[in-house]
Amino acid sequence: MDIQILKSKIHRAVVTEANIDYVGSITIDEDLMDAANLIVNEQVHVLNYRNGSRIITYVIKGKRGSGIICLNGPAALMFSKDDLVVIISYATMNFEKAKTFEPTVIFPNEHNQIKV
Repeated sequence: MDIQILKSKIHRAVVTEANIDYVGSITIDEDLMDAANLIVNEQVHVLNYRNGSRIITYVIKGKRGSGIICLNGPAALMFSKDDLVVIISYATMNFEKAKTFEPTVIFPNEHNQIKV
């Protein structure tokens, strides 16, 4: 049996932009993507602490070191600059493997940077 489990999580990132005039997706600083084990076009769920919105979209690579977290397209109507968000991805795997799998969880600071 296969199940879906948490693979990656960026906990309490700060939205830096919301761009309605884009096709859709979320742009994430490449440093955050690497730290959270996310790749371009990966499906993510984005949860908004301000209003409870939850969307499903895909990742676009943002400029490394920029701290960018930008909600694009229709998602820009549910997220605003300075909102706190959680970005989550899931993986499907065998039930037995899932018992020992360790997800990657990161906690960026208020500038969306990871302390080294």
